Amino acid sequence: MLKSFKEVQKNEAAYETRDRGIRSVALVKIVGSVGRYHDFDERFRIRSHVPVERLEKIKNRMRSGKMLPPVKLYQVKNEYYALDGNHRIAAANELGYDEIQAQVTEFIPSKGSLENLLYREKAKFDDITQLPYTIELTDFGQYELLLEQIYRLRKYLAGKSEGPITIPNAAKDWYTTVYRPLVAIIKKGGLIEHFPGRTLADLYTFISVHQWERNDEGLRYGIGISQLVPKTMEAFRTKMAKLKETEYPEMLREITAFVLINVAAKKEVRLVDKLFKLDEVKEVHSVHGNVDVIAKVVLKRDLVSSDAETIGDFVHNKIRQISGVLSSQTLIPGYSKQKNN
Repeated sequence: MLKSFKEVQKNEAAYETRDRGIRSVALVKIVGSVGRYHDFDERFRIRSHVPVERLEKIKNRMRSGKMLPPVKLYQVKNEYYALDGNHRIAAANELGYDEIQAQVTEFIPSKGSLENLLYREKAKFDDITQLPYTIELTDFGQYELLLEQIYRLRKYLAGKSEGPITIPNAAKDWYTTVYRPLVAIIKKGGLIEHFPGRTLADLYTFISVHQWERNDEGLRYGIGISQLVPKTMEAFRTKMAKLKETEYPEMLREITAFVLINVAAKKEVRLVDKLFKLDEVKEVHSVHGNVDVIAKVVLKRDLVSSDAETIGDFVHNKIRQISGVLSSQTLIPGYSKQKNN
């Protein structure tokens, strides 16, 4: 059975409302109904005691591509409850839709739990910016830092424009030209995997504040992030405006290493062939001396992993697993010069 909105509203003491306008809402987040929670199961499928004729008519209209009005939803935290349009939601689920257009009214929880206090910060941010997108932060005070960036961008845009810039317009520009590009770069670099329990928005806030407000103080990952992200938000915005998302820089660093390998007798040729098939191995040589084979490898690591960790994983999982390898030693260049052919 679906959740009852009235029960959730009472439990959360959620009576203060905000009009959030028309938004696309993921169907999986619609978990209840205001008045008809007995007529649908927990997956918003119609129950056996409810006539199906209306549902079938709506499904036929959806299949034929006819426009239907937005459903009306109540929101409490990150869950939604159907006020009007229960059959349209059920039809959309049956037809395999992911989202549905909805007129959303949000109810703000007032109970003094830590979760609710953070949520009220988010609601204030949404009120001021009027962004139709969800930005989820997990620490107190972080939304205020994002607002400061938007106010700063508003001032910057006003200096380049003949007319006034509203906060919602500045917020929209910030989201499109600053927030979303940097989040895409963070996501592309896989940094979120190193911070369980955190969100991409958390990492955006940490990196952007240290880079643009605190001049990289406390941001030490072995590679200066300044090599990837300009030192000011305005410069970053200008740079990203010239790029497509597929052209955004990666938060990855190339590492070159030389792996010296001792090989069992009569295994050198086969080992050289197997090493050369690895994408990371750029050169491989059978040599005379204290070692039998030298391989030049080029690896990529993110800003959190160390060079030693990345190289160690590759040598152990890729090179040392090849039959015939007796031992290996890795050399990492310190200072290098190269000639172009």
